[in-house]
Parts: sequence; structure tokens; C-alpha cells
Amino acid sequence: MAVVANPPAEPATGAAGLGKRLVTFYQGVMVELRKVTWPDVPQVRQATIAIIIFVVILAAVISLLDVVLKGVLVKFIPSLFAGRGA
Repeated sequence: MAVVANPPAEPATGAAGLGKRLVTFYQGVMVELRKVTWPDVPQVRQATIAIIIFVVILAAVISLLDVVLKGVLVKFIPSLFAGRGA
């Protein structure tokens, strides 16, 4: 007796196929989101404070470099900052 294999299912097309694919995608997303370990409030607060401190320090370093480099350029290449009217 021969076993008859079913042909592979063709992908659904049209609006019905799109709806089914969207539902499948949404279900997959929900399954993955259940696997996520979300941080608690103290962890979020600590990370936020650390990021703010880092950004403030980085801004201070960039500002200091800006002032130093501007001073160096003004001292050694004054023509860059002189008026263009001659």
C-alpha cells in the first residue's frame, strides 16, 4: 500500500493571509515578551542616574576641549577669527 504525502501548503494570499500572518506574528511577539526579565524600579533609577552623570561629565569634557582648542587656534592662527573686511 502506497503512502500519499500531502503537498506542502501554499502560503495564504490576500487579506485573509495577511490577517493570519499578523496574528501569528503578534502571538510570537507576546511569547518572546514573556521571556524578558524586566528591571525593577531601583535598577531603572540607578541606571538613569548613572547615565545622567556620564552625560554631564562628557559634556564638561567636550566643553573644556572646545575652550582649549579655541584658545590655541586664536593664539596660533589669529587670521581664522579676524574680520574678512580688508
